[in-house]
Amino acid sequence: MTEQNTRLGIWLMILTTAVFSVQDGISRHLAGEYNVLMVVMIRYWFFAAFVIAIAKRQVGSVRAALYTRQPLVQGFRSALLALEICTLVAGFTLMGIIDSQAIFIAYPLLIAALSGPILGERVGWRRWLAIGVGFIGVLIIIRPGFGVFSPAALLPLVSALMFAVYGLLNRYVARQDSAVTTFYWNGTVGCVVMSVIGIWFWEPMTAPDWAWMLLLCCVGMLGHYLLIRVYAIAEASAVQPFAYLQLFFGSLVGIYIFGETLQPNVIVGAAVVIGAGLFTLWRERHQR
Repeated sequence: MTEQNTRLGIWLMILTTAVFSVQDGISRHLAGEYNVLMVVMIRYWFFAAFVIAIAKRQVGSVRAALYTRQPLVQGFRSALLALEICTLVAGFTLMGIIDSQAIFIAYPLLIAALSGPILGERVGWRRWLAIGVGFIGVLIIIRPGFGVFSPAALLPLVSALMFAVYGLLNRYVARQDSAVTTFYWNGTVGCVVMSVIGIWFWEPMTAPDWAWMLLLCCVGMLGHYLLIRVYAIAEASAVQPFAYLQLFFGSLVGIYIFGETLQPNVIVGAAVVIGAGLFTLWRERHQR
């Protein structure tokens, strides 16, 4: 990859984080008015149509995109992503975007911790130390033992764990399947899973909220497209650190749109988590 590609990839990653923050804001609005499962289900209807169009354009047919020698893993990781989105959006409605994302950004630490048992990768003592420090940061954010502990804080933490497993399984399936195949399974399996679950929680929506839903689906497809472009032109290790900017953009949405406040413990804890996460990314890149 050239330096020019890396620079473009970084700027696209920054734009991607901003787009996903807008998506999170719209998701929080809609999930505050309607059932989370229904909102995510409708998102997946549009997402499935998007990935089918991408598959036909890049591979030539849906059947070619669907083919894989590891269907159970592909199906499990795709269903896991759909349920992870539901968990995180529920966290947005109960905790707010800022606090939820501050906890969720611990997922790279969980990826490092689980890369050994899932992928057989070696995790040295330095990265284990960084993982431990990062989870001290999570505890600073959650503040167990200070006042009344909110069970809602477990939602973004569980979501981070689910997303970490999903991310590691992405690496696993990438050994045999193309990115198009993996992306296709994401949309189609997620659509089926969410339709089976979400249809039981259908609620009538107002016309303005249907407009918000359409915007949410368009923003989501734009975010996924940008993310595909990012990893197509730049190495993941070069652009991944800039994904933490989603906490910055998410904080802007939370503060100026939903009137959330940025507490000192969240700032300190998030700084610790981000620092530990950047160190684990650096160590992984250094070892490679």
